[in-house]
Amino acid sequence: MPDNSIGGAHLLRRIHRIRRHSRRVHPRVLRAPALIAATALLLTAACTGGTGNGTGTHDRADARPKDAAPGGKAPAPELPASLTGQEPDWTVCPEPSAAQGGGDAPGKGWECATLKAPVDYLKPGGRTLDVALIRKKATDPERRIGSLVFNFGGPGESGVTGLPAFADEYTHLGSRYDLVSFDPRGVGNTIPVSCGDEDETDAAAYVEACEKNSGAVLGQVSTSRTARDMDLLREALGDKKLHYFGISYGTELGGVYAHLFPKNVGRMALDAVVDPTQDDTERALAEAEGFERALAHFMKDCAARNASCPTGPDPAKGGERVRALLERLEKKPVRTDDGREVNSDTALLGITNTLYSGKDGWESLAAALGEVQRDGTGDGLLEMADDYTGGGARTSVGVTPRAAAQPGNSDAALTAISCADSDQRLDYDEIDALVPRFEKASPIFGETSALALYTCTDWPVAGERTTPDVSAEGAPPILVIGNTGDPATPFEGSKRMAGQLGEGVGIHLTVEGEGHGTYGVSSCATRTTDAYLIDGKIPSDGKVCKA
Repeated sequence: MPDNSIGGAHLLRRIHRIRRHSRRVHPRVLRAPALIAATALLLTAACTGGTGNGTGTHDRADARPKDAAPGGKAPAPELPASLTGQEPDWTVCPEPSAAQGGGDAPGKGWECATLKAPVDYLKPGGRTLDVALIRKKATDPERRIGSLVFNFGGPGESGVTGLPAFADEYTHLGSRYDLVSFDPRGVGNTIPVSCGDEDETDAAAYVEACEKNSGAVLGQVSTSRTARDMDLLREALGDKKLHYFGISYGTELGGVYAHLFPKNVGRMALDAVVDPTQDDTERALAEAEGFERALAHFMKDCAARNASCPTGPDPAKGGERVRALLERLEKKPVRTDDGREVNSDTALLGITNTLYSGKDGWESLAAALGEVQRDGTGDGLLEMADDYTGGGARTSVGVTPRAAAQPGNSDAALTAISCADSDQRLDYDEIDALVPRFEKASPIFGETSALALYTCTDWPVAGERTTPDVSAEGAPPILVIGNTGDPATPFEGSKRMAGQLGEGVGIHLTVEGEGHGTYGVSSCATRTTDAYLIDGKIPSDGKVCKA
C-alpha cells in the first residue's frame, strides 16, 4: 500500500527546494558539490495551538493547561464565552482554495466550517482568526464514540484537503467516529502565510517577502498555538476528551497537546513519530542517517532478488554506484519522453520519495535506476519525483500526498511554522562546519540535510524553544507507533517519545517494516490501532508487530 502520511517530508522538501530555489544559498554554500550546490530552505519545526481555559461539560481545572501561554512562560488569560461556546456552522464543502492546493470539492458526505480562535492567546479578547475545518460524520451513528481529529503531518499541509484524500484508509474508524481535520495556523485557509513568488531564488528577498506579506502572523503560527486551537476545536465539537490521530509531524503536535492539556486527552494514536528530544541539527542528522539506512535496505533486497540489480551484487558497494550515478547526472542530465531532463537533484528527489513508501516502491526504484544505466533515459526517476511535486503524470510509484493535491502554500507555511517553533539560529560558518559530520553519517543525503539548517538563520521572528515539551503526567495511555525501517522519522525517536510522555502514558508499539508510517500498511499495526481507538484496548507496552 502507498504511504498514507502527508507529513515527515523533511528531506523531500529540502531536495524539492533544491530544484525550485537553486540559488537560494549563502555564497559559501556554493562551494558544495553540484548535487547540492543549492540546498532547501526548509527544516521542519512545529506549529501552534490550544485554548487557555476550557469550559462546558468538564470542569475548568481539568481543562486548564499546565503551561497555558505559548512557550510556557505565563498562564494564559481565560477565553471569552464567545469562543468557548461556539457551534460550527457545517455546510457543504466548496472547492479548495489556491492556498489549500486547489482541485475539486471533496463531494458527498463532507462538511466544512470555520472556528474562531484568538490570534494571540495572551490577548483572548483581541483579534480572532478563522480555523478552517472539515468533517465526515460517523457511518454508524448509533455506536458513535465522538470525533477523531487528524493531523497528517508537514508542518504545512492542509487537513481540509488531506483528510478526504486519505479517508479510504480510515473507513473502519469512520464507522464509529466523525472524521475531523483542519488547516493549522499559517496553512491553507487559516491565516495562510505567503512569501510571494515561490520561485524567488534570492534568500534575502524570500525572507523579506515573507515578512512583508505575513509579518503580522509569523509570530502566531507555532505548534503550541495550534495545540490550543485543537482544544478549542474539541470544545466546539462537544467532546469532553480529544480523540486524536497524529502522523509524522502530527505526532509532535499531539505530544505538545498532551503536555498542555493532559486531562483532556482521550484516545490518542501517534504514528511515524518525531523525536521530541532532538534539536534541529540532531533531527536533520538522524533523518539523513534514516534515509541512508533505508537505501541500504533497498540495495540489500535488490541484490538478493535481482542478478542484474542496478546497485550491484554487493550491497556494501551499492552506495558508491548511486553516488557515481548522481555525479554523472549532475554533469550530464538524461532526457525523458516528454522532453524534460533528469539531473542529480531530480534523481535524488525521486529516490527519496520512493524510500518513503517502503518495500512497495523498491521494484520501481530498481527499474528506474536500471533504466538510466541501461538506456540513458530518466522517465522512471522523473515519475517518482513528479509523484511528490505534483508535476507531470500521476503514477502509482511512490505515491505521496503530493500526488493527491497541489502544494498550495505548504512551502511557505513549513518555513514559518518551523522557525516559529525552533529557537535554533545557526550562522553560515556553523553550518559549514557541520557538513563533514553529516557527510560521514550519510554520504548520499548528508550534505543536503546539513546545508538546509540555514532555513531559519535570517528569519525575522524568534522561535519558542529548542525541543518540544511533551511530558504529559495525568494523561491516559497514548499509543506510540515506531517502524524500524522508517527513513524520515527513525524508529529510535518513537521510543524516546513514549519515554518523554511519561511512565504509564507512552505505550510503545514496534513495527518491523519499511517506509514512513504503519497504519494501512502493517495489518498488525492497523488492527492494534483500531482496537485501541475503537474499543479502548490498550496493547502491552513493548508489543512487536512482525513484518
